[in-house]
Amino acid sequence: MKQARVLTEPEQRRLLAVIADTRYAARNRIAFMLSYMGGLRVGEIAALTVGDVLDGEGRVREQIRLSAEITKGGHARTAFVNDRLRKELERYTDSLSEKQRQSGRPLLVTQKGKPFTANVLCQLMGGLYKQAGFDGASSHSGRRWFITKLAHSGVSAKVIMTLAGHKHLSTTQRYIDVNDDMLRKAVALI
Repeated sequence: MKQARVLTEPEQRRLLAVIADTRYAARNRIAFMLSYMGGLRVGEIAALTVGDVLDGEGRVREQIRLSAEITKGGHARTAFVNDRLRKELERYTDSLSEKQRQSGRPLLVTQKGKPFTANVLCQLMGGLYKQAGFDGASSHSGRRWFITKLAHSGVSAKVIMTLAGHKHLSTTQRYIDVNDDMLRKAVALI
C-alpha cells in the first residue's frame, strides 16, 4: 500500500489557503491542525469532544488524553498540545456558541450538525487535498508530516514512537519521509 504524501511547508500554506475558502473553514482547519500539529489519526480527531480539549474553565488543555476506545490498537495515549496547536484550538473553540462548547459535545460536526465518523472526515480531508491539487495526499498525510518533522528535528525514536502511539519502532520508521535535500544535508555532515 502506498504511503500518504508528506506535504512541504509551502504546500501546507497552499492547503490552508484552500481551506480558508471553504464553507466550514474553521472546522476544516482545526481538523488538519490536529493531524499536523498533534499527530492524531483521523478516527481520533473525529471522536474528540469539546471536553477532551477544553478544561472546566474553558481553557485549552496542555494534553489531550485519547482513550483506548478511540485509538488504533485500543491503547490509550496522550497527545501534547504545543503553542501553535493551542492557539489554533483557542481560535476554533472561541468561535463556537455556548451550546457547542459544552463538554460532552463533539469537537467537530458535519454540516448537518452530527458528529463526524472517521470515514466521513477522511473523505472531507481527501477532497480538500484534491481541491488543493495534491495527488497522493490523504487524511494520513498530516500524521506522517508530524512524525517526519520530529525525526528530522533530532527527537529520539523512542519519544516519536510514544507520541505516535506505536508499539514497534519499525512502524514509526515507515512513517518518516526522506527526500534528496535531507540526504544531501546528512552527507554534508561528514
